[in-house]
Amino acid sequence: MIVTIDGPAGAGKSTAARRLAERLGYRFLDTGAMYRAVAWHFRGKNVELDDAAAVARSLSDLLLEMRGERVTMRGRDVTRAIRAPELAQLASQVATRAPVREHLVRLQRSIAAEGDIVCEGRDQGTVVFPDAGCKFFLTADPLVRAKRRWLELVDGEPDLELNQVVAEQKIRDLRDETREVGRLVRAPDSIEIRVDDLTLDELVDELERHVRNACRGA
Repeated sequence: MIVTIDGPAGAGKSTAARRLAERLGYRFLDTGAMYRAVAWHFRGKNVELDDAAAVARSLSDLLLEMRGERVTMRGRDVTRAIRAPELAQLASQVATRAPVREHLVRLQRSIAAEGDIVCEGRDQGTVVFPDAGCKFFLTADPLVRAKRRWLELVDGEPDLELNQVVAEQKIRDLRDETREVGRLVRAPDSIEIRVDDLTLDELVDELERHVRNACRGA
């Protein structure tokens, strides 16, 4: 069974997907980490994103592996390195490049072919796994999403203000919803869940119920 969880930034996809995978005994695939890893790789090689030839060369040299929660690049563990705050914006830009998305879509499908998995991202249920057995689309009020993101970042960035996160999120939302490649859109056959007033346990309970019903063909 392939379970996809899509939605805008700050909707809690990664946390919910990780917890759901634990509940079900499935593997968890953090596709956002994959784009961050490519951003880390490109930054290290000083790749200009508008240079198609340089992007293609760097992708051919990309040896990215997802080992559970660990991300390795050419055998080097970069799990912590790719979480640097400055990589978030670059990863969002990297994700708009068609060759990058095509490369990672192939890799994501290869990983999922190994068995039951929960994948989260922006286009998992629309582009990567259009025939997934169970699809979700998580959403919430923009301010709720921004507050969640701010709380994740403020410990490491004590001077970060909520209004800055709100402004950056508006830009990211617009980019995600209008870009030509990997546009954020709800799959027609996905289950939309608003997470504004749900605790994490309540959300995962609902996700699990739907998945187990799908497994039973209910």
